[in-house]
Formats: sequence, C-alpha cells, structure tokens
Amino acid sequence: MKYSYLLMIILTLISCSSDDDQVPGDTTSSNIWKGNNITFTKADGADHTQASNQDRLTSNVWITRANDGGQIFNIVKESAANKNSSPAGTTWSIGSINEINSLSFTNFRAAVGKPKDVVGKNLVMHLVDDNIYLSVKFTSWSDGQKGGFAYSRSTQ
Repeated sequence: MKYSYLLMIILTLISCSSDDDQVPGDTTSSNIWKGNNITFTKADGADHTQASNQDRLTSNVWITRANDGGQIFNIVKESAANKNSSPAGTTWSIGSINEINSLSFTNFRAAVGKPKDVVGKNLVMHLVDDNIYLSVKFTSWSDGQKGGFAYSRSTQ
C-alpha cells in the first residue's frame, strides 16, 4: 500500500511537469529558422497600422515601428513601443544563430543598447510564444520621428 501511494505521487509530479522547466540554452525542442533571408522595410512616414508596414512573422508577432521616434514593437500584443519590454513576446541576443545555445536573451533595448545603434549587428530573435529562433540584421534605422527601419531575417 505504501508503495502504491508513493508511485501515485511520483506519477502525479511527472504529469504536472511542463516545458517551462526547460534548461536555459537548451533549444532541442525549438524551431530554428535557418532558411533563406528576406528583407523587411518600413519606409519613413509609412502608416504602421497597415499590414504592408508590419513584418508578420507568425500570428503572435507582427513587428513594426510608429513614426514618433520610438523603437520597434509587436502590434499584435501592444499598441505602442515600450522601451523596457518591446517588442512584446520576443527576446533578443547579439550573436549568430549557430551559437544559439551559448547566447543569453533579453529584451530588445537591453540587447542592443540605443535602437539607432542596431544597424549592422548580428542578432537572434526568439519568438517566445511560438518557440522560434531566427537571425536578424538591421540594415537601416531612421533618426528623428520618421519611423523607418529595415532588416534582413531568416525564414523557416
């Protein structure tokens, strides 16, 4: 009887575990996009609420930038950029997708510093809800209140 009770407790604990207990740096259950690169561009002054001015990576992440001089944000989850957390639902690291297990991920601004300094840096973006990692390299960032930016990113 004691052993049956102990076995039941162990099985309950095992069944209650989740992927949230994943070891940091362990991407074995992740989807890593290493396909061909595409370029996304949002022109200066373009309306960030229009689909053509959003990089719609998945149903959970649509990257854009408003024309108020702020940083990029995820218009699916937030209506404007927040320098401490945008883009919501993503984490970032400077580095290569080939080094993914040794990278440390944080919010966009903590990873890159001032957004205008992001041009030319090799980055890896993690789409948290989708558990997808992809390469990103910004090729332009407009100063002032223009809202323009461009990057090249890997695909599935």
